[in-house]
Formats: sequence, structure tokens, C-alpha cells
Amino acid sequence: MPPGHADRPGPPGLASDAALRGPLADKVRAYPGTLTYLDLIRRNKRQSALLVLGMLLLIALLGAVLAAALAISGAGPDALVPSALLGILAALVVGGLTTLWSWYGGAGAILRMSGARPIAPADDPELFNVVDEVRLAAGLPMPAVYLIDESALNAFATGRDPAHAAVAITSGLRARLTRDELQGVMAHEMAHVRHLDIRFAMLMATLAGLIVFASDAFWRILRHAPRAGRRKEGGAIVIVLLVAAVLLAILAPIVARLIQMSYSRQREFLADAGAVELTRNPLGLASALEKLAADADPLVNAANRGTAHLFIVNPLRRMREAHQRLNTMFSSHPPVQDRIARLLALTR
Repeated sequence: MPPGHADRPGPPGLASDAALRGPLADKVRAYPGTLTYLDLIRRNKRQSALLVLGMLLLIALLGAVLAAALAISGAGPDALVPSALLGILAALVVGGLTTLWSWYGGAGAILRMSGARPIAPADDPELFNVVDEVRLAAGLPMPAVYLIDESALNAFATGRDPAHAAVAITSGLRARLTRDELQGVMAHEMAHVRHLDIRFAMLMATLAGLIVFASDAFWRILRHAPRAGRRKEGGAIVIVLLVAAVLLAILAPIVARLIQMSYSRQREFLADAGAVELTRNPLGLASALEKLAADADPLVNAANRGTAHLFIVNPLRRMREAHQRLNTMFSSHPPVQDRIARLLALTR
């Protein structure tokens, strides 16, 4: 057992009447008394699918409008179809290369950036025992286990599929959790692996990146496009398309970011429900989340904006307060109190 490991139970009375007063009690009572983890899983899967569909439709709309605007305002209507096809091909090539790199090298890069080091069963038998329990419950292969030598409380999972998965936990969180809380956190991370959240997160990040790339490319092409050869015929449609393209080029990256963050929040809720499915113990994860919410120590050296969404709670100093307590559109995680309320609703 690692030094400093917590043998004491979690926060007393987390599901008691005394604990369920005020705003938290209101959040818990908002859920029906018949709510189960299966209800939460189905709800979040539907919402996640709708968000992916929304991102795909946004890319299709952006590509169609930008290609049409550039073709008609430059070489004229005759170049509309070839320009649109060329733009789609370029986006697919860039997106494919980015996806391939993320698919085969992304997990290793994330672990290196986070300062995570692999550990063996002899280094922490209890941690490996807990991970083995939840991966058996999930029907998954044993993931690689990593430790991040940081006092901040956090954990994450990565990997392109269950056969190449890894879970990482900070030494600070490892020392603070009881066994039930540790099981809840590791079940949350294994639920991410089971639901292929890393794969979907990579897809959403790639799609968002393509939208930013397309918008930036539009501005560059528009700025350097020859004006002398532009045709005067169809002036009204040219103006309409250019205005629509400019608005989309401005708004599409913002909307893509909003969809990506909303998707990330849904997958956190989904992993919480998945953890309950694996452990049948909502209080273990709820108690761990309470400790995580109370921690004011950010992961300064182990996280950045590109990896923050992977962690069980947002690890960044500037975003930690807002992302844990406020439900903002740009939050990568739901408010911790909302997550705890969902878990406590399952204990009724």
C-alpha cells in the first residue's frame, strides 16, 4: 500500500438527510425516484449521438457555403462543382492524416505530456487489484496503469481502443482515496474505455480542427483571390453567398467548440453512470468527486487546454472554479455538484 493511502471512510453522511439539504437536495429531487444507471446511460448515448450528428452537419454546411462562395465570386458558376470537390478532397486528406496520427500516436503523446510513468503490480498491488476488478466487470482487457507524480487530485484514461488502453492517476489522488472511492474513480475511467470515449473524443477534436482549418483557409483564399477576373453576372447570389460564408467562417469555429465541449460534458455524465453499472456503488464515486471538488491544486505541469477534457475533473487553474461550480457552454466538464446529485439520485 502506498504511503499516505487513506484508510478512513469517505465523507460521512454523503447520502444522509443532513447532506441532502439546499441546492444539492433540489438537484437530487429533480430526478424521478425510479431513475437507474441504465436510464442515464441511454439518455447520454442519445444526446452524444445528436451532438456528433450536429458537428457533421456543421462541417457539411460550412464546406458547401465556403466552396460555393469562393467558386462563384472568383472563376464564376462554372467552377462551383470542381472547387467544391477539391475542397472536400483537401479536407478529407488533412483530416485523415490528423486522425491517423492521433489514432496511433495520440495516447503515447498524451501520457508523455502528462508526465505519467508506468507502474507494475508490485508497485501498488491494491490499485492493480481495483483496476482488475472493474475491467473484469466491464469485460475488458487489463489496461496499462500509470502514475502522475503530482499532489493535485485527478485521473484520466486514454488509448485508441480497449486493447490499447491506459489509465493514469495522480499520486495525490491515490493517497487521498479510500478503496471504495478508488474503485469508483477507476470504474469511471474504465467506463470511458468501454464506451470508446477516447475514439469519439478524437473524432470530435478532428472535426472541430477541420472546421477551424476550413475557416482559416477561406479567409486566406478570399484575401488573396484575384479580383479582376470576378464576374458581375449573378451579383445578388454572389453577395448572399459571400455574406453567408463570412458569417459561417466567423461563427463555425465557435459553434464547433461549443458542440465539442457539450459532447465532452455528456461523456462525463455517461462515464459516471457507467461506473455505477460496474461497481453498483454510486456513493464510492460520489464521495471521490466530493474530494476532487474540494481540491484547489491545479495540474500545472501535467495538463493543458488540449488534454484537459480527458481528466475526471478539469485540471486547469483558470478554468477549475468555473468548470466545477458553474454550468457554462465552454465547460469541458459538468459541474461536480450536478454529477454528485445524479449519483445520489441512484441511491434512493
